[in-house]
Amino acid sequence: MNKTKSIVLGMALASGAFAASSAMAATTLENVKEKGHLQCGVTSGLPGFSQPDEKGNWTGIDVDTCRAVAAAIFGDPKAVEFTPLTAKERFTALQSGEIDMLSRNTTWTLTRDASLGLNFAGVNYYDGQGFLINKDIGVDDATQLDGATVCIQSGTTTELNLSDYFRAKGMEFKPIVFDTSEQTVQGFSAGRCDVLTSDRSQLAALRSKLADPSSAKILPNTISKEPLGPVVRQGDDQWFNIVKWVLSVQINAEELGVTSANADDMLKSDNPNVQRLLGTDGDMGAKLGLPADFGHKVVKMVGNYGEMYDRNVGPDTPLGLDRGINALWTEGGIMYAPPVR
Repeated sequence: MNKTKSIVLGMALASGAFAASSAMAATTLENVKEKGHLQCGVTSGLPGFSQPDEKGNWTGIDVDTCRAVAAAIFGDPKAVEFTPLTAKERFTALQSGEIDMLSRNTTWTLTRDASLGLNFAGVNYYDGQGFLINKDIGVDDATQLDGATVCIQSGTTTELNLSDYFRAKGMEFKPIVFDTSEQTVQGFSAGRCDVLTSDRSQLAALRSKLADPSSAKILPNTISKEPLGPVVRQGDDQWFNIVKWVLSVQINAEELGVTSANADDMLKSDNPNVQRLLGTDGDMGAKLGLPADFGHKVVKMVGNYGEMYDRNVGPDTPLGLDRGINALWTEGGIMYAPPVR
């Protein structure tokens, strides 16, 4: 065999090997189906977002986001296992494949989107950073916090936001840094700091853990934008689309009036938008590699976005959070999902 033919044959073999390797590379959806469950990264415990009870049963908005994906894939919202992660651990766990998706009050930023090999699949809670103080210190506004000692969690966007805010206001502060949100509230409760800073929703959750929640208050100032939502690895567009559209189905379902209670009755709807959402018309499920009725399963088994919000963080929960900007766009908020069509 001459040298030219040898080179050509070698290239052909290499190309064939690469094609075979690519064909054998399983997608995230295939891996999840093979395991028989979704592996979802959550917090180590944050009321309203992801927290286990005394029996190990997880609840919260972020938990429900995971359960909705499991319902779409398996028709079973319980086909999910949870991996508790600190802020420092969360991205590494996703990058390494330890988890299939991250749903852990994580802020969508350019740096995270562009440099970590990750994709944010949407927003399940619009938030902003604030300040929790002990009422006894007599402060009513964040501009009065010059010289304050501040408890903060490491590995979060709140560190940079805090520095930016104080520098812009010409103020100084002393940071007391902890690894977990649980440690920050313990430090605050023990008097190690004057102020605890984090996302406002997280502050409400942490305040509920105090021996006397009424002794502390959240200042009115919001110093940042914190769009929180589920995250997946880059490089698997199908999986990215699945997580994105499961959340979009929940948001659209609320807008269309489809709930867990009436999802079966709404299968008879003559509204084309409802028909596509629930899978009685069109091939929305097939486009994602999911069953035709994946939307019906998500809403019936987990609920629409409003139901998910109300039972976890709404006015009748210990967190007592009004919908605010997380209300639907039709109700004065900014919660909005692309149409299922």
